[in-house]
Amino acid sequence: MQGRVRRYAGEMTLTSADSALLEDLRSLLGPRGYVDDPVAMEPWLVDWRGRVRGSAAALLSPASAAEVAGIVRLAAAAGVAIVPQGGNTSMVAGAVPPAEGGALVVSLRRMRAIRSVSAEDNIAVAEAGVVLSDLHDAAEAEGLRFPLSLAAKGSATIGGLISTNAGGTQVLRFGPMRALVAGIEAVLPDGSLFDGLSALRKDNRGYDLRQLLAGAEGTLGIVTAASLRLVPAVGSRAVAWVGLDSPIAALALLRRIEAVTGEAVESFELVPDDALDLVLRHVPDTRAPLAGRHRWHVLVEAVAPIGAEDPGEALASAIGSAIEAGLAQDAALAASEAQADALWKLRETISEAERAEGGATKHDVSVPVSVMPEFILSAREEVVRAFPGARAIAFGHLGDGNVHFNVRHPAGADNARWLAENGAAVTRLVHDLTGAAGGSISAEHGIGQTKLSEYARLADPARLAAQRAIKRALDPRGIMNPGKLVP
Repeated sequence: MQGRVRRYAGEMTLTSADSALLEDLRSLLGPRGYVDDPVAMEPWLVDWRGRVRGSAAALLSPASAAEVAGIVRLAAAAGVAIVPQGGNTSMVAGAVPPAEGGALVVSLRRMRAIRSVSAEDNIAVAEAGVVLSDLHDAAEAEGLRFPLSLAAKGSATIGGLISTNAGGTQVLRFGPMRALVAGIEAVLPDGSLFDGLSALRKDNRGYDLRQLLAGAEGTLGIVTAASLRLVPAVGSRAVAWVGLDSPIAALALLRRIEAVTGEAVESFELVPDDALDLVLRHVPDTRAPLAGRHRWHVLVEAVAPIGAEDPGEALASAIGSAIEAGLAQDAALAASEAQADALWKLRETISEAERAEGGATKHDVSVPVSVMPEFILSAREEVVRAFPGARAIAFGHLGDGNVHFNVRHPAGADNARWLAENGAAVTRLVHDLTGAAGGSISAEHGIGQTKLSEYARLADPARLAAQRAIKRALDPRGIMNPGKLVP
């Protein structure tokens, strides 16, 4: 493979002399697994938000871990970049290839087998291309559930969720994806297959590659399968919408509810009135859940397994006492699954409503839970002070400190022009405020390529040095998802 690779600007590209490599890949994968037609590859070369576009020499779709290993061995020998891709739902363009055109996109979409679901171990073994909603269905068929869900569950894949350490609405009780991975199978940058699927409760053999690969965004290898923790299926759930005056009151409400319901609370979502107003204006078949207007709202869900006491009475009692104590003003408890789903729709369609309004500069940040209420209030004031007329909406997962902090153009301004002129400065300010609060500029979406420069600017030098050392040790040629995560 000598002479087939040229390097520039830290990236890699294929030359015309690499036709032999491409022929080897075509032979390995066959017509179903090898595509190099630009038109056919187009959907896999742009992020789902349409902001970042790349190019690739070929789109490779292996059907097994052995084929993934074969791809990586060939690419490693040639020093050619590989970009792993799951459902391509990354919010930070983490699965888009470089624009230079020499990379190989490796899509795991054909590896969709759920190898096993064990009620004895409470473990499912799923391949990287399994869509999250399909895993939910498979677990439910065995009287179990996989306790991670998000809006993109119909397209997000297990490999992508692991590689980005995805969060979602149930982190409050179960943690992010990393906490649910009991074992992992992955192809490392030299083409070797790491078989770590054994879901041992105790395994004290030094460095944990499972945890290292989770959240690595494909920069240390390609996840091909995982053993995932399951929990008992939901027997009953109670969903409520509560109107209150401030995020500070919302956190006090959460602690009051937890004191009454214990671990039953799985979701506690904070929604400002202006976000709800956007949803009611732009999303069909939605309506205000409460009679009056409230400055802030929370959506709370408590669940119980089959055979356990329904959490609805305890939740209603806790909210009722909170209203009596002045922590909340009004509440509605869903009386049916349809009503519960309608309440969740109000939370899950905020981003859709923002797009209909003209889009926003979006920030996925986290701060300690104890400071999240004050951070939301003060950061909104700081942004509006620095950018007069800007409209800042902060919502998210209050129970785990994750704030979706989005900033829109002033009323009457041209959205595209305002974002082009102010977007970078807005992001810099939001990230600076996040850092000052002891937080992270990436709560659940990852770094990818869109946050790379900000991560390099703000990250602790010791953290960056360690990440770069790990990257060099496992991927010395830098072929795995270049230009992502590690500045």
